[in-house]
Amino acid sequence: MRAIVTGGAGFIGSNLVDALIERGDEVTVVDNLATGKRENLAGALERGAELVEESITDAAAMVKLAERVKPEAIFHFGAQIDVRKSAADPAWDASVNVVGTINMLEAARITEVQRFINSSTGGAIYGEAQQIPAPETHPAVPEAPYGLSKFCAEHYCDFHRRFHGVPAVSLRYGNVYGPRQDPLGEAGVIAIFCGKLLSGEKPTIFGDGTQTRDYVYVSDVVAANLAALDHAEAVGPYNVGTDRESSVLDLVESLRKLTGDGASFEPEFAPARKGEVQHIALDTTRAREELGWQAQVGLDDGLERTLASLR
Repeated sequence: MRAIVTGGAGFIGSNLVDALIERGDEVTVVDNLATGKRENLAGALERGAELVEESITDAAAMVKLAERVKPEAIFHFGAQIDVRKSAADPAWDASVNVVGTINMLEAARITEVQRFINSSTGGAIYGEAQQIPAPETHPAVPEAPYGLSKFCAEHYCDFHRRFHGVPAVSLRYGNVYGPRQDPLGEAGVIAIFCGKLLSGEKPTIFGDGTQTRDYVYVSDVVAANLAALDHAEAVGPYNVGTDRESSVLDLVESLRKLTGDGASFEPEFAPARKGEVQHIALDTTRAREELGWQAQVGLDDGLERTLASLR
């Protein structure tokens, strides 16, 4: 299979690229390396993957690339993912997450791609959960422009499916974590906490730490993408999570257990940040029943693997 992976030098995208290369697929990665890292693709590039340093916001470049590669599938990870940056500059957030998605959908339409798999978000779209775990039918009440832009991108996926026949599907992820997530970045609390733990620093908790998320390990997200690829009849949004809430305080406690000196890993508290939901977990019934997918990696196991990858 020939595949284009946008954002493929990033955390989740590069893990998928590895899985595709392992299957024997031909993979072209599109990434402007604004946040993605070439080193994430070191192994894949050695095994034949191609890296194209372009931006998904360049519509003409994306069409030209698709016409050259003639992909059978496009996995769309390229995005602006920082909630705080989206609040500070919502127009820029939309230019990447909405317009960038439209550009890739148009490239898919023109080249008659057989499968378009869009990476979306669960918690940021649903906002403060009225039901836990939240199903795909949960009202969409985003509390930040990031969630709104992702929700809008989903609707463009659905529009292109209905009007142009682009076989698009959207996967709504929980809080993804695992190897290659940047411990020095602005997003990804688990990577940040693991980095603090290994450097002997104290983690910072914004708010009181009781806020909950659905933490899903990156290999399970990769498996969900492959399941969506194999089920061409699947349309609309699918939650990709664990059905379970875990608080930030739970993370601290679990990480303490993985060290010999847990007492030194004492959090510092800072004011809560605007635009972040307090409680969310994702109902994955639809993914289980229609895609045959279910998360396999528990939180403690995933934390241990993530720590090991950073040592």
